[in-house]
Amino acid sequence: MNFQEKYNNFFNALTICVDEYENRIPCGRIYDLHPSEGICFRGTIDLLQSIETALEEMKCPQSFTGKRMFWPEVNKRKPETIFDGIRAGTVGTFSLRILFRQNASWQGGVAWIEGKAEQSFRSVLELLLLIDSALNSSTENGKNTIINK
Repeated sequence: MNFQEKYNNFFNALTICVDEYENRIPCGRIYDLHPSEGICFRGTIDLLQSIETALEEMKCPQSFTGKRMFWPEVNKRKPETIFDGIRAGTVGTFSLRILFRQNASWQGGVAWIEGKAEQSFRSVLELLLLIDSALNSSTENGKNTIINK
């Protein structure tokens, strides 16, 4: 059993495949454990909204607080392009386990598959900083990525 299979052995794990990371803007796909097509994302907000949508569809973990917004949602926008196939990102692959959705944020663990490392996080901001540090590390090591600071 490889590192990714070991880490994805959770019913609510999501796989984040980052295919591009230019100017610190992640682009890629998100998969759940079911054999399904990936949901495309472009940018950090789109990534977070796609993860939140997936969590709502899985109903696990359930949200601790209600979602607040300035205006009611008219149409829930889903990414237009859907890929199927390989569940690995060109730039980086992350296995995400969200254990709790409390205090209007997420808590859980994230594993960086290529780096064979995992960390816990206590908020969405901490999760984003962990993913950013991994992607920056992979570009410094000469992986086929483009990043402009």
